[in-house]
Amino acid sequence: MTEAATRRTPGTPCWTSLMVHSLAATQDFYHALFGWEFTPGPRHLGPYVRARIGDRPVAGLGELPPERHLPVAWTTYLASDDVDETAELIRACGGTVAVGPLDADDAGRMALAADPEGAAFGVWQEREGLGTEESGVPGSPVWHELMTRESSAVGTFYDMVFGCDSEPSPRRSDGPGTAPGSESDVRTLRVGGRPVAAIHGLGGALPRDRGPHWRTHFAVTDVDKAVRQVAELGGYVVLPPQDGARGRTATVTDPEGAAFTLVGTDG
Repeated sequence: MTEAATRRTPGTPCWTSLMVHSLAATQDFYHALFGWEFTPGPRHLGPYVRARIGDRPVAGLGELPPERHLPVAWTTYLASDDVDETAELIRACGGTVAVGPLDADDAGRMALAADPEGAAFGVWQEREGLGTEESGVPGSPVWHELMTRESSAVGTFYDMVFGCDSEPSPRRSDGPGTAPGSESDVRTLRVGGRPVAAIHGLGGALPRDRGPHWRTHFAVTDVDKAVRQVAELGGYVVLPPQDGARGRTATVTDPEGAAFTLVGTDG
């Protein structure tokens, strides 16, 4: 289903972006996998492009400075009506603000932050830019999940900062891309009563090389075919295709190691 582009309620995932070492190679990978086309975006953090499906933006890709030898990861942005106020709340509630708040040209105002467990996320206050405008079609982000050590305390952080409501989901979250297994500590993050993301407390199963992190789920028509494409394009398979209560999913990485989950659609 395609959602009309409307102003996002605070706390709702509204954008996802990726900072990489080779922007050109990464564009080639996602163009081949998702059919993305690219247009120039705000350059406040260096070279940056917006990925589009048709004429609608779905994600952002940027290039790290050559001297920044950092691991790459997709960053989930949460909507805010006032980024400056949200940044103060993040600090007051035990999180950190690494970048900003600052203007992204005329599109909006943003900040890059981390929750008390260290999971990085972005904050986005729209002006002209509405964030992701295409949802549910192949190649678009359809769900976001936070992988952390324990869900309760970090859930309270997001509730306090964004006015969300994180509710225990002892069996599984309400999202379309929830992977089966390890569902004993799960909370569903709700905004206005609507599920918008999930928080998974993985305890000792959290990968040490990643630490707490947000993960973006992208829709594809055929998960198995997409996984084969990922391998052919130089990416890696983390969790092979499997069926769950919410459909067929797989977790993969692009050639630079950025992990994301593929979620099957009905077409």
